[in-house]
Amino acid sequence: MSLEVRLATTDETLLLDLLNTTPVRDGRAEDDLADPRAGREWLAAHGQPATDDELRTLLDARSALQAAVRGDTSPAAAARFVDGVSYRAAFGDDGVEWVLDLPAGRSAAARATLAWDALAKSSPGRLRPCANPECRLFLIDHSKPNSARWCSMAVCGNRMKARRHYRRTRTAAD
Repeated sequence: MSLEVRLATTDETLLLDLLNTTPVRDGRAEDDLADPRAGREWLAAHGQPATDDELRTLLDARSALQAAVRGDTSPAAAARFVDGVSYRAAFGDDGVEWVLDLPAGRSAAARATLAWDALAKSSPGRLRPCANPECRLFLIDHSKPNSARWCSMAVCGNRMKARRHYRRTRTAAD
């Protein structure tokens, strides 16, 4: 397994959780990381350093990654989050292991950016925004045919199907 695939597998949850920290609830866009205390708790819960610098950089990375996934900006917009990141060889019990060296204050942003890049290369087009235009969440489609459209079939999928059904029945009745 390549280093990039291992990184994506390890940090895929971090990436998706980060992208989904700006949900729409009760018709209003919210930011789960807007409160610095909540942001530091989120970082700690994801095994990342819970510092103010980490949080500020993570918020910038989130904006860049969300825009890149939506196609609103070039992937190069996320380049600054991986500046200074390197791998170094170290000997472990099983021989050579590769250790990821992350810059202080940007480790969570770098991990999310590396996971996004690895996912884009290993599974192109599988990370995408929910097809519900009123939803701001993202999904990683793990289905074989790559046909998932909604962040949640129970919520967004059901709403969109109900709307289409209503339009069809209303049009047929006119």
